[in-house]
Amino acid sequence: PWWARWRSEKRSPGRNPLYRLFDKLHPWAMTEIFLLGVLVSYTKIVDLATVEIGPSMYAFVGLIVTMIAADTAVDTHDVWERLRPSRTDALPAATEAHNWVGCHTCQLLCHLPASTDHHAAACPRCGSSLHRRKRDSLNRTAALLITAAMLYIPANVYPIMTFISLGSGEPSTIIGGVQELIAYNMWPLALIVFVASILVPMLKLISMTYLLLSVRYRSQWRLRDRTLIYRMNEFVGRWSMVDVFVVTMLAALVQFGSLAKILPGPGIIAFAGVVVLTMIAALTFDSRLIWDAAGANDERN
Repeated sequence: PWWARWRSEKRSPGRNPLYRLFDKLHPWAMTEIFLLGVLVSYTKIVDLATVEIGPSMYAFVGLIVTMIAADTAVDTHDVWERLRPSRTDALPAATEAHNWVGCHTCQLLCHLPASTDHHAAACPRCGSSLHRRKRDSLNRTAALLITAAMLYIPANVYPIMTFISLGSGEPSTIIGGVQELIAYNMWPLALIVFVASILVPMLKLISMTYLLLSVRYRSQWRLRDRTLIYRMNEFVGRWSMVDVFVVTMLAALVQFGSLAKILPGPGIIAFAGVVVLTMIAALTFDSRLIWDAAGANDERN
């Protein structure tokens, strides 16, 4: 991109950490998921009031398309190659073939002195902490998954929102929202919500637990397939936020006093916890441990 090439020969303080921040925030930028939430909310509001789509909606769709096109066009490796290290003393020397470690953020090969605490060393290019494996990865991931599994039950049992009309309330659960879309013959939308809000969280909990157990018992079965499972977990987990966006929009828009209003329920808080915790669990899990446990790597956790 132009901003990475601009004045590439000169130092620009804060440029490298800024791009590192972009990389860290990327999984949490959920504009396309928010758009899906808008569509689901629209189907629920049209029965209560007349809804007109304003120009901002078209601008928002254009924003999403532009962001996706930008992400597709950017070569992250090329950008980091143009963002030179802020110092060169930590770069690997040709005579030091040991204690090399690759930065997890920018993939720069760095030298890690044997006498240095590897949790205190930093990448000379992006400033990220250098470590051969993510610190205490298995315990952190297990704790997050156990907490998410505990929240998954109330997330599906308790109502995520309550529709109050003329003083009488009608609570709705996640599966109830899917059934409502089916009742309106919106099968494609119902399928998307079912997969994103019910199937994906459940499969993510099961698959991440399987990955943890396979590392714990040093399984050598289908290493590549298990790595692919982990990458799929990283990609699809964020799409479960669609129900959270739907409830927040409906609770904000449907406030017609004593005539009708929508209140968020305890189920949506538990469900948001499941989504966020499973996303963090995927980030804390180190997929290289799959290969370490099978003896395919020299480094161990």
